[in-house]
Amino acid sequence: MIAATTPILAYLLGSIPFGYLIVRWQKGVDVRNTGSGSTGATNVMRNLGIAGFIATFLLDVGKGAFAVLLASRLTSRSPNWIPLLGDPRWIAGASVCAILGHCFPVWLKFHGGKGVATGVGVFIALAPLQVLLVLVVFAVIVAVTRYISLGSIIATAAFPLLVYFMRRPPLPIVLGAAGGALVIITMHRANIGRLLKGTESKVGQKKNSP
Repeated sequence: MIAATTPILAYLLGSIPFGYLIVRWQKGVDVRNTGSGSTGATNVMRNLGIAGFIATFLLDVGKGAFAVLLASRLTSRSPNWIPLLGDPRWIAGASVCAILGHCFPVWLKFHGGKGVATGVGVFIALAPLQVLLVLVVFAVIVAVTRYISLGSIIATAAFPLLVYFMRRPPLPIVLGAAGGALVIITMHRANIGRLLKGTESKVGQKKNSP
């Protein structure tokens, strides 16, 4: 059954370590041994600057969106395919698995990134309008608190709520959005700990600042 392969395909797509590959290609080093140890766009930026960030971010967004759209296509019975007209159960499963793939890639001994960019791609495929609203939430939180991590966590948590109250999609889609958000928030547990202790770095704050 083709539908049953969609979570596996989504995981494999999500697990493509673009950040790792780009830094290895450009500098010949393992990005996991630098900075935060993540393969995500922010840590790539510490090695390659804004160009590396943009390339990694866009590729990670793309793989997340493609994983969801592929699941929709493979489970759709319509000859004239329209996004998200496939089986919502498999679409939801693919959504979560794509983010898990990025966070725990089999190719890198399950040591990847925090799933934000891949999650953005997944969320765009599920509900693009709600993603725009989430970006506004993120920008407001960061502008007020200067904590990027806090903005990411709150915006991620807001997404499934916005999807539910604004779109009322099938329940599996809501659960898929919530599951993906939970994975991303869990990957920020160290940031949450620092936020609670008041030791999390703010935008523009030097690391040696009190």
